[in-house]
Amino acid sequence: VQLVESGGGLVQPGDSLRLSCATSGFTFSTHDLDWFRQAPGKEHEWVATISPGDFAQYSDSVKGRFTVSRDNAENTMYLQMNSLKPEDTAVYFCGLDWGSRGQGTQVTVSS
Repeated sequence: VQLVESGGGLVQPGDSLRLSCATSGFTFSTHDLDWFRQAPGKEHEWVATISPGDFAQYSDSVKGRFTVSRDNAENTMYLQMNSLKPEDTAVYFCGLDWGSRGQGTQVTVSS
């Protein structure tokens, strides 16, 4: 199982970013997939889950601002992040679960 996150960066409050999670080594179309994040000095936090049938769930902290999607033909998952806040600053990870996460991509929201 391999997962590679990309798309992070430094943005200002209110800006948007789109993260990608490229995967290989498993049957992408049959698995729930998760986004997590971990801020400096804090425990990791679940952000969102998308099912094979595109049913999405979100943590209360991102609901209404973030949208998770998947492309089963490309074995890739996305996280569209809008109206970013400084408290969204973290390393973002994708995975089948926390234990299978990739290396992460840094998102920094700062003015």
